[in-house]
Amino acid sequence: MTGTLYMIPCPISDETPVWDVLPAANRAVIDSLDYFIVENVRSARRFLSKAGIARPIDSLEFRELNEHTVAGREVEELVRPLLAGRSAGVISEAGVPGVADPGALVAEACHRKGIRVVPLVGPSSILLALMASGLNGQSFAFNGYLPVKPPERLRAIHRLERRAAAERQAQIFIEAPYRNVKLLAQLIEACAPQTRLTVAADITSPGEYIRTLPVGEWRSVELPAIDRRPTIFILG
Repeated sequence: MTGTLYMIPCPISDETPVWDVLPAANRAVIDSLDYFIVENVRSARRFLSKAGIARPIDSLEFRELNEHTVAGREVEELVRPLLAGRSAGVISEAGVPGVADPGALVAEACHRKGIRVVPLVGPSSILLALMASGLNGQSFAFNGYLPVKPPERLRAIHRLERRAAAERQAQIFIEAPYRNVKLLAQLIEACAPQTRLTVAADITSPGEYIRTLPVGEWRSVELPAIDRRPTIFILG
């Protein structure tokens, strides 16, 4: 019998207590595991320690799955223990694994091998931002990171804005936190006044900021301080 792969969410913000944002039912699953596939070992150990896991942290096995992991043989090695009957938990750096996250690689490998994949309930900054945005929750797309170079980023912004207007589809995207300010400035400069823009920073933290305004109004208000703060942007 094969094991089970559990996709285990963790808090988005380090300032938020684990069990304030995760359902208590997750505790039994976490306590049952001794093998974790994680984006970052240090972050995962800190999360499990704050969660009060039943087993000693030093008795657990951690294997990393991140942007440096090579799809193929390395991922197959991560899955091998599950084929032998051992269950595993996948933990992202923040939020839910497998969504804008390399955890999708091990989930895909498990599906190919007939291993059950179980997603647990927890916070996703993408969905939480959309929930609070007032934009179209019936039709939306997550576009990941926009290009870094300003001319290419401008073309991407215009493409997403056209799609949002033509299809009434909310266009969700992110940026490296240290580039947030430049992206916000370019969005406000480039988009039409009637285009609605959501800025959602530090979701679930005590300093959470979520606001949606037409771009024309963003041009006349004080902009949020989002430098180096994890932020979701949505055009609608």
